[in-house]
Amino acid sequence: MTVVAYVGVGSNIRPEANIPAALEKLMRAVRVTATSTFYRTAALQRSGTGEEGRTTDPEFLNGVWKIETDLDARALKFTVLRRIEDELGRTRTADKYAPRTVDLDLLVYGDTAIDEAGLRVPDPDIRSRSFLALPLLELCPDLALADTGERLAALPVAAAGTQLAPDRALTDWLTERIKR
Repeated sequence: MTVVAYVGVGSNIRPEANIPAALEKLMRAVRVTATSTFYRTAALQRSGTGEEGRTTDPEFLNGVWKIETDLDARALKFTVLRRIEDELGRTRTADKYAPRTVDLDLLVYGDTAIDEAGLRVPDPDIRSRSFLALPLLELCPDLALADTGERLAALPVAAAGTQLAPDRALTDWLTERIKR
């Protein structure tokens, strides 16, 4: 059975090269049907008061890809997405906000809610990170989050994202590549 899923994409180490490389690799494993606008955002860090910009790290480019796949969610995340991250030199450290060549996160998998070791779908960060919410909303304006039924468009984070800075050149390249 084919499932529509959404993959969050981010990079702050050579993002103009690593994001297109990740797309090429992903297109060999699943059908990529659309890209959102990609946005430049400050790197995150965890502090006692929440998340804030990490001024010493390079900014990220973030967006979302819509895909179709016959893989189950666990296989998609651990066999495809993690493999692509590894192939592009992603190094996981204790600092989950460290710079990275590419970060591929399974945000939504059909209308399925999953909460198991190492896999939570919908990704809980959708509710707090505008660089995930706004691109996801662009691709799926009527999205209701499968775990709670909340409409993404009604969440405060969706409105907060209007202050993000789009990267038109990368977005246009990715859009054209997917159309081929």
